Amino acid sequence: MHYALLCYNSEAVVCSWTKAEDDAVMDKLSVVHEKLAKAGKLGPTARLMPTTAATTLFKNSEPPVVVDGPYAETKEQLLGFYIIDCENLEEALGVARDLARANPGGAYEVRPLRLFMPGTFPA
Repeated sequence: MHYALLCYNSEAVVCSWTKAEDDAVMDKLSVVHEKLAKAGKLGPTARLMPTTAATTLFKNSEPPVVVDGPYAETKEQLLGFYIIDCENLEEALGVARDLARANPGGAYEVRPLRLFMPGTFPA
């Protein structure tokens, strides 16, 4: 089963980290990443640019309206995601727990995926 792990945190907090603080978090995360990659369970991952770089297309009008900024104004923002291959939800939650120990604050949302394009997950 494939799962998306969606990483939420306060963008203001994360963007206030010094380079050294950010590097330290990324070093801790890389330990988890390497473990998942060696097990063949790590798919695509991405760290999103800040919400100030977002553009939103509202599709409920004709023509669709395009605005600067994120779709939702929230206290915590979607900062990145992982796609992982796990046997079940418990295993996916274990991965989320490992990542949470390496990355302070915020939350990981664990959501099962239904593949739209089968066969595109890395072997």
